[in-house]
Amino acid sequence: MRAIHQVLCGSMLAALATLPLLAQDAPVPPTAMPPAPTATLPAVAAPIATDASAGTPVLTREDVGAWLDGFMPYALANGDIAGAVVVVVKDGQVLVQKGYGYADLATRAPVVPDATLFRPGSVSKLFTWTAVMQLVQAGKLDLDADVNQYIDFKLPARDGKPVTLRQIMTHTTGMEEQIRGLITAKQDEITPLGDALKHWTPERIHVPGATPAYSNYATALAGYIVERVSGQSFDDYLDAHIFKPLGMEHASFRQPLPPALLAGMSKGYAKASDGEAKDYEFISLSPAGSLAATGTDMAKFMIAHLQDGAFGEARILDAATAQKMHSTGQASVGPLNRMMLGFYETSVNGHRAISHGGDTQWFHSDLQLFLDDGIGLFVSMNSSGRDGATGHIRYALSRGFADRYLPGTPPKPAGVSKEDAKQHAAQLAGTYTSSRRPDSNFVSLANLLGPIKVVANEDGTISVTAAMGAGGAPKKWREVAPYLWQDTDSTDRLAADVVDGEVTRFSMEPYAPIMVFERLSTWRALSMPLLVASLVVVLLTVIAWPVSALVRRYYGVRYALTGADARAHRLVRIGALLSLLATSAALGLVVGMLSRLEMTSPGTDGLIIAMRLFATVALPLGAGIAVWNAWHVLRGRRKWLAKLWALLLAMACLFLLWIGVAHHVIGFGANY
Repeated sequence: MRAIHQVLCGSMLAALATLPLLAQDAPVPPTAMPPAPTATLPAVAAPIATDASAGTPVLTREDVGAWLDGFMPYALANGDIAGAVVVVVKDGQVLVQKGYGYADLATRAPVVPDATLFRPGSVSKLFTWTAVMQLVQAGKLDLDADVNQYIDFKLPARDGKPVTLRQIMTHTTGMEEQIRGLITAKQDEITPLGDALKHWTPERIHVPGATPAYSNYATALAGYIVERVSGQSFDDYLDAHIFKPLGMEHASFRQPLPPALLAGMSKGYAKASDGEAKDYEFISLSPAGSLAATGTDMAKFMIAHLQDGAFGEARILDAATAQKMHSTGQASVGPLNRMMLGFYETSVNGHRAISHGGDTQWFHSDLQLFLDDGIGLFVSMNSSGRDGATGHIRYALSRGFADRYLPGTPPKPAGVSKEDAKQHAAQLAGTYTSSRRPDSNFVSLANLLGPIKVVANEDGTISVTAAMGAGGAPKKWREVAPYLWQDTDSTDRLAADVVDGEVTRFSMEPYAPIMVFERLSTWRALSMPLLVASLVVVLLTVIAWPVSALVRRYYGVRYALTGADARAHRLVRIGALLSLLATSAALGLVVGMLSRLEMTSPGTDGLIIAMRLFATVALPLGAGIAVWNAWHVLRGRRKWLAKLWALLLAMACLFLLWIGVAHHVIGFGANY
């Protein structure tokens, strides 16, 4: 189960980490913004030094270049990653841009920073948010208005609260996770943006504006609003209002990529050692993650945001709008880093920082902006690598960079007594689920398979199953203030919300801006062990069928049951088999889909519908037979062991039926 848990947590937390409604009022008349003047990227800068205390390395082209050369080749080799690009900018200029490894293993083509395109994944969202803020700046969008006035279908209110762009940009719409059609390798499966959004609207499972829950659907909705309000396709809008002004000639959201750009596209790999190039990944919800760009072009975007929207003679945002975007925070839990308008807050060592990470199946990226220092850092890797290597590399790179060039002395925490630390750790201990989750569809089985557990350690620290260190062991968090913990090996923090003496939810950095972890009820927390026990009971019942027949044949023993007893004995094994097959099919499909996102393409809809229809028949039938069998056996003269097993089997099949109903396995359709 640990392997399943790691697969599910990895898919749910890091995926892009990775979708007929009623008519509504007429949309705002489409208008277009005038294009801004084009600018060119400044030449690679001469060495620039930061203000540094004695003994602190100075941020120069030579020093950071040497530091990267010492870090990246080993990290890529150790992580089994084919290639990467890294760019550092400072004070409006490129300090370093470097390619490492290969863009194509077959031809041994190296990564070239200004010519090789990478897929930044969800870093793409920053371009969508920038486009939204351009239209806010122009007075054509209102961050706090009901977005229904901008679209041609209707989103229902939750608790009387409509969806707003502010909620969308801070991931607090309350929407559940949606993954259908997120990534496909088949161009003909790309769904037009409007059609993808109208196909199925995720339910709003959280109170709007209060609970961060990362949403690709909501981001794509923002891109659709840009289309409708500007009167241009999303791709045309970005070309005219972001890429052209910034001189980003090797960047595009278009799918498929224009041939000239596709020629420079890096191949994607599962592992470098496999050597098998993967197909280009297509994203139906393109505003959420379809960008392809060179490291050099990403540098231009970073510089524009670091300079409050200005890039040379061009400007993509006015200074007030850029500052609003960078500094308007939505709180998560306690004092943890917040969600800005589209950016994650990732302040470290006393230096204000905002960022965004991004993952497709094969490309893994991170963009960090140290606003007050005028510094930006971008990295993208073209392989998933081994054992979560890309996540560890991104984290080590950004934190290592900050610790080397932007050190600071964190305030000394007040601390808590040993008694309070143990008491608070015991309060926090338990089973939780992520706010970023599917809830109203069969993929909610993932919540069952991959719960988050908090453990109180003997030394007063706590550990969280979803927070693993680079060595593969759970991190340890020590309480530094009431209900505020810090990782013993870094400055990352964990905080809890406490209501009437009970911990209701917690979050931890770096996840805090985009998700929290909510405590499960005792019944929900027991669902997984009860599921395992139920599957064991029905499996043993099914296995005993042929085994007992073979044993009787071998020893020449007659079948002892006759009449109604024999009929019930045979039928209940058929019922157990039906329950086992239906539950196993649902679990297997969900694990497969989250392990291989290609399985979430529309091409899998038929298989999903067939699985659900089978479960709709099999689970109630299996439970009904098992209950009838238990009633018959308990009333008869069978031995007490047979009566106990009949009762256990009935309870197991009833529980599997409950799982089918509660997790929407029973039903029809393929929306998820």
